Amino acid sequence: MPIDDAGGKAAGGAQDRGGSGRDDGRHESPEQRADRQWGELVQEIRVAQTGVQILFGFLLTVAFTPVFQHLPQTDRTIYLITVILGSLATGALIGPVAFHRIVFRRRIKPQAVTWASRLTMTGIVLLLMTLCTALLLILRVATHDALVPWLVAGVLAWYLLCWFALPLWVRHRHTTERD
Repeated sequence: MPIDDAGGKAAGGAQDRGGSGRDDGRHESPEQRADRQWGELVQEIRVAQTGVQILFGFLLTVAFTPVFQHLPQTDRTIYLITVILGSLATGALIGPVAFHRIVFRRRIKPQAVTWASRLTMTGIVLLLMTLCTALLLILRVATHDALVPWLVAGVLAWYLLCWFALPLWVRHRHTTERD
């Protein structure tokens, strides 16, 4: 079964003239498709990698600030969870680079695209969790307000809407049952 840009089932079930099993108007070979998909995935990863690396670097410095020493244990625990999530997100988002280096020239790019896509989605979910726990910690320290969990829940809902619900809705709306 061919893969789409996100590593899932390809859209379109008809055979194209090139025999690739997909009629998407591109008329590309499986190798060309994998090359294109890899390029697109790498561009997407660059955006997420930069953000998670900056956030993770910032998080690493927090433990060395004078304020950190006076945080209650709950906030220290939230911080540790946030740092671990940030580290996991960084690993998952950098993982496709190591994956590509290890399987380079083995003629398995379609499989590499699939696994790199899975690592990227895992990294995005971990980044979502990192952002929410970092926001929770920052708002708890900055405001000590009972509204903090509600504010974080609202931001989480926004992330879920932008990152998952909207793309899934568009995907559902603009694909046929045959896809």
